[in-house]
Amino acid sequence: MLRDKSNSSEAERLRNDILARTRTYFRAAYEERSFRPDEDAVPVSGRTFDERELVALVDASLDFWLTAGRYASRFEKEFASWFGVRECVLVNSGSSANLCALMALTSPELGERRLRPGDEVITAAAGFPTTVNPIVQAGCIPVFVDSELTTYNADLTQFERAISPRSKAVILAHTLGNPYDPEALRDFCRRHDLWMIEDTCDAVGATWNGAQVGTFGDLATVSFYPAHHLTMGEGGAVLMRSPKLRKIVESFRDWGRDCWCAPGKENTCGKRFDWQLGDLPYGYDHKYTYTHLGYNLKLTDMQAAVGVAQLEKIDGFIADRKRNAQRLFGLLSEVPWVGLPGEAQGGSSSWFGFPIRVLPGAPIDRNTLVARLTDRKIGTRLVFAGNLVHQPAYANVAYRSVGELVNADVIMNDVFWVGTFPGLGDPEIEFIARAIVEAPATADVSK
Repeated sequence: MLRDKSNSSEAERLRNDILARTRTYFRAAYEERSFRPDEDAVPVSGRTFDERELVALVDASLDFWLTAGRYASRFEKEFASWFGVRECVLVNSGSSANLCALMALTSPELGERRLRPGDEVITAAAGFPTTVNPIVQAGCIPVFVDSELTTYNADLTQFERAISPRSKAVILAHTLGNPYDPEALRDFCRRHDLWMIEDTCDAVGATWNGAQVGTFGDLATVSFYPAHHLTMGEGGAVLMRSPKLRKIVESFRDWGRDCWCAPGKENTCGKRFDWQLGDLPYGYDHKYTYTHLGYNLKLTDMQAAVGVAQLEKIDGFIADRKRNAQRLFGLLSEVPWVGLPGEAQGGSSSWFGFPIRVLPGAPIDRNTLVARLTDRKIGTRLVFAGNLVHQPAYANVAYRSVGELVNADVIMNDVFWVGTFPGLGDPEIEFIARAIVEAPATADVSK
């Protein structure tokens, strides 16, 4: 077994030298590019970083602490403070965040309000699969509502029709960073005694009447995948105000154990061998006592270190995304055959991407337009799964839907989005807009 000498003066001197050389390496290995239309790719998303992320990553690697550690603890505190909530629990992806948040609501510790198999959870048909999959994995029934065709968010006016005696919760994403009215949804959930989970994986920095979305519900989820507002490579978080919910979420993240010791720690409660839970004998080790059917969804401290460096820049990242979206609004506002997104009154978007609808009667269909943009090396994405009820994964899933989900089908067939991430500047944004305007003529020539 090795003796840890990482605090020695020699180790500290070498660490500082390594980090200085890392900064030098960054400057040698990376440089800003000059954009060349039709030659350079215009991705929809990507990592935006400088030497600070690289230094933090190397610094964490030198600790060789291969699970969550000092950087993870720091990020949880700083991100919760920035976000405007009390508690933050890091996990290994936004999808895991949704899984932990939803499964936490099945905990027996919640009494009669806990979710049980057969209970219903209201969500949007036009969404991302891992917003919905935890509902199914918990044995509950997703209830799909249709979406609007300006914000592409769930149509909240349909929610009263979605209610049944089995309704227990709502999990709903702010689509592409454009917020729905979380105050109205919160009021609806309170009237019907429903849990409210805000999926803010795409909406970090979006606000409603000045308040950060994700602070209105019982739980909120965030993703730190490279496409998102800040990145750890892989990573996610569950946020909440309730210490009780935090403990439950941590339990599901950490194998389902009852113990709340941090990795590498023990006896935080001061009575590790003085518990008696379930049918276990008195004194059974609390670190190996399990109260939930959990998982191992932790991230590493190296990922968290990248997040700490990214968090220093989050306000600038959000401002860049908003600026790019406003530039697209200005450049495409006179194009008669495209439908541009709209913001609900009270909402301020933190654009994950910029959705565009190809309107009826347009000189080009959505698929051909996307193909023309792809030919010009412009990245596009569809609005995730389109209408989830048409996806093969849900062919044998029990669900209930409100109405015919007509708008979700329109989103599936006619809508796509382009990038707004901070790695795109005016030249790329202007080229995206020009390529869209030119696409019908290009399509005609190709026939």
